[in-house]
Amino acid sequence: MAQTVGEFLLRRLVAWGVRRVYAYPGDGINGIVGAFHRVPDLRFIQVRHEEMGAFMACAHAKFAGEVGVWSATARCR
Repeated sequence: MAQTVGEFLLRRLVAWGVRRVYAYPGDGINGIVGAFHRVPDLRFIQVRHEEMGAFMACAHAKFAGEVGVWSATARCR
């Protein structure tokens, strides 16, 4: 199967040393969320609220000394 954009994005994050992505899944990022199954070096951590995910990524960066990554779905209203 050909590499998808979501898989390319996640593999690029792994190449940059990212090990975890905090995310609030939704329609806008389904392609990225689906690609986590094909990128085993990256851990998907689902959060229950968008703001909490941002806090978690920030705390991860501060206390682990690594890049904190947060992803959320786009909302159009």
